[in-house]
Amino acid sequence: MTHLAHPLVGRDRELEALDGHLAQTWAGTQRFVFVTGEPGIGKTRLLLELEQRAERLGALTLRGRGSEFERALPFGLLVDALDEYLESLDPLSFSRLPAEDLRELAAVFPALRSHDPGSGGPTTPAERFRAHRAVRDVLERLAAAQPVVLILDDLHWADEATVELVAYLMRHPPRAAVMLAASFRDGQADRVLMTAIERAASERGLVGRIGLLPLSRAEAGVLVETGDADRLYAASGGNPFYLLELSRMPGGADTGGPAEGVPGAIAAAIESELDALSSDGRRLARCAAVTGDPFELDLAIATAGIDEAAACTALDDLSGHDLVRPDAVPRRFHFRHPLVRRAVYQACPPGARLTAHRRSADALAARGAPAAARAHHVEHAARPGDLGAVAVLREAGQATADRAPGSAARWFSIALGLMPDEAPAAERVELLLSLSRARAATGRFEDGRAALIECLALTGDDTAQHLTLVGACAGFEQLLGHHEAANTRLTAALARVPDGAAAQAAALMLQLAGGDFYRMDYGAMQEWGARALAAARSLNDPPLVAASLGVLAVAAAFAGAVPAAITHSADAAALVDAMPDDQLARRLDALANLATAELYLHRYPVAGRHARRGLAIARATGQVEMSPVLVPVLSNVLHVTGRVAESEDLLDGAIEVARLSGNAQALGWNLLSRAFTAVAAGDLPAALDAAEESAEVTGALDDSLVATYAGVALATALSESGEPVRAIDVLLVAAGGEELPRIAGGWRAGYFELLTRCWLAVGEPAAAERAAGRAAAVAAELDLTFATAMARRAAAAVAMHRGDALAAAEHALAAAAAADATGARIEAARARTLAGRALGRAGRRERAVAELRRAAEQLGACGAARYRQEAERDLRRLGHRVHRRARPGKPDGSAIATLTQREAEVARLLLDRRTNPEIATELFLSVKTIEAHLRSIFRKLDVASRYDVARVLERAGAPAPSRHAPDAG
Repeated sequence: MTHLAHPLVGRDRELEALDGHLAQTWAGTQRFVFVTGEPGIGKTRLLLELEQRAERLGALTLRGRGSEFERALPFGLLVDALDEYLESLDPLSFSRLPAEDLRELAAVFPALRSHDPGSGGPTTPAERFRAHRAVRDVLERLAAAQPVVLILDDLHWADEATVELVAYLMRHPPRAAVMLAASFRDGQADRVLMTAIERAASERGLVGRIGLLPLSRAEAGVLVETGDADRLYAASGGNPFYLLELSRMPGGADTGGPAEGVPGAIAAAIESELDALSSDGRRLARCAAVTGDPFELDLAIATAGIDEAAACTALDDLSGHDLVRPDAVPRRFHFRHPLVRRAVYQACPPGARLTAHRRSADALAARGAPAAARAHHVEHAARPGDLGAVAVLREAGQATADRAPGSAARWFSIALGLMPDEAPAAERVELLLSLSRARAATGRFEDGRAALIECLALTGDDTAQHLTLVGACAGFEQLLGHHEAANTRLTAALARVPDGAAAQAAALMLQLAGGDFYRMDYGAMQEWGARALAAARSLNDPPLVAASLGVLAVAAAFAGAVPAAITHSADAAALVDAMPDDQLARRLDALANLATAELYLHRYPVAGRHARRGLAIARATGQVEMSPVLVPVLSNVLHVTGRVAESEDLLDGAIEVARLSGNAQALGWNLLSRAFTAVAAGDLPAALDAAEESAEVTGALDDSLVATYAGVALATALSESGEPVRAIDVLLVAAGGEELPRIAGGWRAGYFELLTRCWLAVGEPAAAERAAGRAAAVAAELDLTFATAMARRAAAAVAMHRGDALAAAEHALAAAAAADATGARIEAARARTLAGRALGRAGRRERAVAELRRAAEQLGACGAARYRQEAERDLRRLGHRVHRRARPGKPDGSAIATLTQREAEVARLLLDRRTNPEIATELFLSVKTIEAHLRSIFRKLDVASRYDVARVLERAGAPAPSRHAPDAG
């Protein structure tokens, strides 16, 4: 337990709030508490009090502290909090973790590097959320044995990777008794952190804010008993740390001016303390301030260059003056306050400071410390032109780029600044490319583009590398919404392509077509695709030919030229299906565009197969730029064909990737896809949240495609949520008017069907009939089966409103058959529900019950709970009792037999009232995996709760497992 040097004064209300948060944590609720205020106001002291109270209650408390001069160390604050504890655990605990989680954890925590399985697919910066998820799972495992209180002090000094992880935890709180308490200075917290706090506070109510104010005059008198209290209080402004420091001064309290963040009087007080030390004491103090806070004694000794006996005497001197205090870890110490460390660091003469950083770097190198641990000291000590320093910084950047690209960008940038002027251009280009990728991974697309422009200046116009760089630069411009600039850059480069460079020319044409896609200029897209195809065929280059055909297929599908789209997609599919993955990886856009065209032609099985293959190749080869196209395609296929839970899981990961990358276009696309999946699942609040956020983030984009479909998704969610008036307004604005001209191809029929239902809901039957007629016209023009299904369903709704139930039933059954033919299981079942309702009104009860029962069963199997409930309500209106398969009290042995071995293990543990983290610990799986298994179990047993699962198993005679203490590892 940490020793507290002075009493806590004047914080009774704040302590009461912390006790309330602790009580909620003990009740199993996740909590996030942020203590804020100016430097020295008592944030650290309050968190130390929290630590002691939590320990007395029996919590596992883990505390880390940010360090001002080591802000680039990846996950530094988190490592300080958890690394020592993880190292103390039984190694067998980690050997039971899934290999992917262990690999991610080993990349974050030095204590676990020896446990890295060293296998598996490559990790990319875009997928660094996997590390965040693995850390969350560790917290859940630890909390299975006892509540966990994770304290992160001075979060304003955290590196970007730590901030991203804290933001992730607020978006996806640990499902266990975990409390995260952190402090940061007012106005100094990272924007990403503040946005996450505001969102978590408004959406989840799990966040508490405690703002600390100065002490009152009476409280200050309790803290510092002196006859000079009035002058000290006036000089300190009621700041507890300043008050204590000023009281140390023997000769008054003249505040002076701030010295680089340390008030003048405080700096003077600390300098007087340094003057009172021995020469070895001053040397050790200054070198310790250089090495870090907290600091390792052995590293500080090596940096100071004094022997251990003298160092121990000097340490006693520092401790006796209360400049440093022992840490919880042996042979580790910390300064009594971060401002003390800053003042000591600043008091170190510049030359001595440079020498100390160099010695620290050398000492760490002698220990075999990784480049990332040395880079901080190297950047301070290196001379311009120091190639050794450049090598260390490059290595540090490369080692951290996947999971901490913000730190990597800093080190690449410093390395570039140190490179000698005569360095080969190729080496500078290599570093600039690394810098560009790292900046892009954190959403700094403008900075990434600037690095590429530097590269362009270093390469010849007629080289293949220059043209590749042009394409990459234009890609950034398209992400930033600078489509005209990208178009100008690409066409200028195309005009300079030398004769005989048809492959490079075709690549530029395909990128120009991509820009036209997002601008919804399908005619220009078709022209570029045709030119690229001619060039590719002249080269006899199958991947390039396939990519060109894919562009033509998309352009035709979106323009409604269905025969051409079918021909181009068939030709592209024949090529890509015959190619091995390594060949296809050269032009992965072939699969991305092909799958997109097949989706818009409603050819779901082949679209899903091609999208899956594309994602697998993208991950294996690090081509993450393809994921924003492939993931929405696959998620759409999954939810339309009735695999709603799979679609949810896929999109949740993709949304995290997009948030981390800062790619508004990808985030908007994945969020709108998530809205459609949530509608299918019946989670309307989630659908509205996702659709509204998608509309918000895409509103400023300089393209109309994603913004259009964000509006369509929002209209869909509003309609399902019972807001037809708003749905109509949003849909007509997003889609460009009553003819929905911005909606591509056969999808227009589906949104005319939506518009039909909305008009009927607001009492406008004439408008509804016009919308249904437009749906029928689109279906007739395009001759697409799914469009026909939507048109017939719109006609069924109109007929029902007119009172012609038999006509409605005929249209609805035709819609169901057409949707079934495409594999759109949910839409087919919804049409069947409408048919059953119509047949019931027509007096055809037996046929109505049969259709409704079939619809309910199919919707239940798909995970579309809300739509299933609609079908069941119609059944009850017909006087039919609903008997779900494997309902509690009536177990269905055949349903239980459908569970996989792992699902059966999870289900049996529910009998013993285990929580998800406890089950995860028992089976050595992540909590996210347990959640996925539970969704599958609910679907297979057709139940709605954990209690229902337990009842089914009890009635079937399943034995309960014996309960034992969970493994904290």
